[in-house]
Amino acid sequence: MPMPPAPERTFASDNAAPAHPDVIEEIRRANHGHALAYGADEWTAGVERSFDEIFGRRVSTSLVVNGTGANVLALATMLEPGAAVICTDWSHVATDEAAAPERILGTKLIAVPSESGRMQPDRIREQARNLGNIHHAQAGVVSITQATEWGTLYTIDEIGEICEVAHANSMTVHLDGARLANAVAALGGSVDVLRAMVVDTGVDVVSFGGTKNGLLGAEAVIHLDPDRARRAAYLRKQVNQLASKMRFIAAQFTVALRDDNWIRWATNANASATALHAATAALLGADAPPPPAVNSVFPVLDPAVAGRLREWSFFWPWDLERNQYRWMTAWDTTGEDISRFSAGLAHVLGAPERN
Repeated sequence: MPMPPAPERTFASDNAAPAHPDVIEEIRRANHGHALAYGADEWTAGVERSFDEIFGRRVSTSLVVNGTGANVLALATMLEPGAAVICTDWSHVATDEAAAPERILGTKLIAVPSESGRMQPDRIREQARNLGNIHHAQAGVVSITQATEWGTLYTIDEIGEICEVAHANSMTVHLDGARLANAVAALGGSVDVLRAMVVDTGVDVVSFGGTKNGLLGAEAVIHLDPDRARRAAYLRKQVNQLASKMRFIAAQFTVALRDDNWIRWATNANASATALHAATAALLGADAPPPPAVNSVFPVLDPAVAGRLREWSFFWPWDLERNQYRWMTAWDTTGEDISRFSAGLAHVLGAPERN
């Protein structure tokens, strides 16, 4: 029997999703007439005001073009000479940015063991024991990821404890929020959650993601204390993240931040992952992963099964030592996509297809 029709949208990554049509329309509107370059335009000014509003305080906003650039710029503004960055062994800065922070910033990433991608406060305490020892890199920044590369979440209290330990040891805290919208949606779905998670806990700098959540290509670096961002304007240019036609970056956030669209789009992605898990868990049996916290599911699959499925509808391997793969949903995932994918999985496994 041939495979059933493949889903229109794959479960490869939220990066594979298109930009939201409203984002494209806003870019089109911005593409009219002349506007001053490098952020001296009305769209950028409006987005800066919008970020002040959603964080509930005046912040410093630096718009950039991609996630790696956002993290590099954020860390560049936080690092003192000779300082190192504590991160987890599954953090994006350590595993998926081609050593960009180390090469560009000349820093050391201290990648510590994690629990499902999450930093434990004791790991920070362990590294703090080396402070003052001239033979060891001096940890100056703690970088955490919310949501993590394993689709797990820190609670607000857990972030607060990390900030407390870091600040007690004269370290600052960076939050890599490439999928921050998914975390906010999962933990309550309001700007009040964002403020509790970031402002109230004491996070110093945030990489605020947009590209994985319906934007064409736009990220932001948010300094919660604008005084700490004095060098950001110059460092952004040095790390090749200063867009000349900034209005087109800002136009994307104009739509995303309007009426909490960024949270609503992430909510659909999260709900779709929950539905995907529900549709496939019985088929996978004991190999079914736990229900997702955000928009990613990590099943264990026989390599032969995974191979057939990936030829039919592509997705990425994640931890091949455990035959674990990743299925990721996006702002545009539909119920029909989920039904088709579960039908394909049932077909490959030889299980009866469900109506």
